[in-house]
Amino acid sequence: MKAILMSQPGEVYTLRYADVPMPELSGANSMRVRLRAAGVNPVDAKLRKGGTYFPDKLPTILGCDGAGVVESVGAAVTRFKPGDAVYFCHGGIGGEPGNYAEFTVLHEDYAAALPKNLSFEQAAAVPLVLITAWESLFERIALQHGQTVLIHAAAGGVGHVAVQLAQYADARIAATVGSAEKGELARRLGAEKIIDYTREDFVQAALDWTAGKGVDVVFDTVGGATFQRSFAAAKVYGKIVTLLQSDCPPADIKLARLRNQSIHFELMLTPMVLDMHDARIAQRKILETGAKMIEDGQLEIIVNRILPLEQATLAHELIEAGHATGKTVLTMP
Repeated sequence: MKAILMSQPGEVYTLRYADVPMPELSGANSMRVRLRAAGVNPVDAKLRKGGTYFPDKLPTILGCDGAGVVESVGAAVTRFKPGDAVYFCHGGIGGEPGNYAEFTVLHEDYAAALPKNLSFEQAAAVPLVLITAWESLFERIALQHGQTVLIHAAAGGVGHVAVQLAQYADARIAATVGSAEKGELARRLGAEKIIDYTREDFVQAALDWTAGKGVDVVFDTVGGATFQRSFAAAKVYGKIVTLLQSDCPPADIKLARLRNQSIHFELMLTPMVLDMHDARIAQRKILETGAKMIEDGQLEIIVNRILPLEQATLAHELIEAGHATGKTVLTMP
């Protein structure tokens, strides 16, 4: 089969389009899926550049998000049968092979039925961003009805899903964006307050919006200075959840401590890295809930660009350039 191989950490040229052996069923509960599309996420580019979680298992196939059709199943599989359309987050972090390929093998418990009203390309854009936004807002910080939430990069892959989940929770949403076009998208998806960070100070805008108190919750998808300055935008006893590592200056941490703020980290890959079967089932249930929301018109997934599998290097270049609206997806031949 054809796949994109990562042979060593480095720049995009370390990815190569190659022939690799067809994956075999790995157990009675495994199934082989003919992939039709794979989502491309910033974590893919970070793993390619800095190394995977399992550096001793190179070469490897990247790509956590996949969608396709079940081709064969193990003797104990009961949830799916050949011909079923599925989507999932599985592999792609250096342990088990990912989804930049024509086929993959995974445990039946980790796949969800494809939303009925989505194409394979749209469905492949969903898993990582949906699970990340869901766990951040509902499991890390327990976002409540009527709370104010500031969502950074609200038109990005995770951000545009987070806006919709916050609206689903009936929260009041402020969104940072980098252009008027992205602002219109965030407003259409449910944001009440649009903050163009290229033209105004998001901290002051958040304080003005909340009559000087600060927001109840900040959802940070950017990191760095944005994360550090978010303490000033959140209220006393507020909550900040971030997707990124950050070396905060002591003065910023001192402000968060003075204001009794809680800081939460979200890495949806943890169950896969640490081989936590039950936690991975819980994430699949998020995908099932998301599928119903998509089918009911409560959740929209924006796909910005669709590229053929052999153009994975271009997809990584686009991801690393940043500032994209929605998601990039690879399709299989």
